[in-house]
Amino acid sequence: MTKETSDKEFLEFIVKNLVDNPDSVEVERKVDEMGVLLSLKVHPDDMGQIVGKEGSTARAIRNLVRIIGLKHKARVNLKIVEPEGSNFRSKGSSSEEKNTKEGLDDIEL
Repeated sequence: MTKETSDKEFLEFIVKNLVDNPDSVEVERKVDEMGVLLSLKVHPDDMGQIVGKEGSTARAIRNLVRIIGLKHKARVNLKIVEPEGSNFRSKGSSSEEKNTKEGLDDIEL
């Protein structure tokens, strides 16, 4: 396994073993003056499994990918691309924000 493919293959291995739709996992690798950028795309239903509670899974995956990069003396970053049709970011937050804003309107200062 060469250093050009080891980080990409490592990321694919981790993610495919976490998600319910491993055939939908896509990793794109770009190299520029800033280092290596791995862009991860997964099935919309798998976004929660990749991000994890409060981003803990995504943070752990990013740390592991950076460690692989350090091993090969390269700066490796991970970008998780939100799939089209995904409403992952808005799940829970919009109704929660709405309730908070409504509750603040009732407070008199």
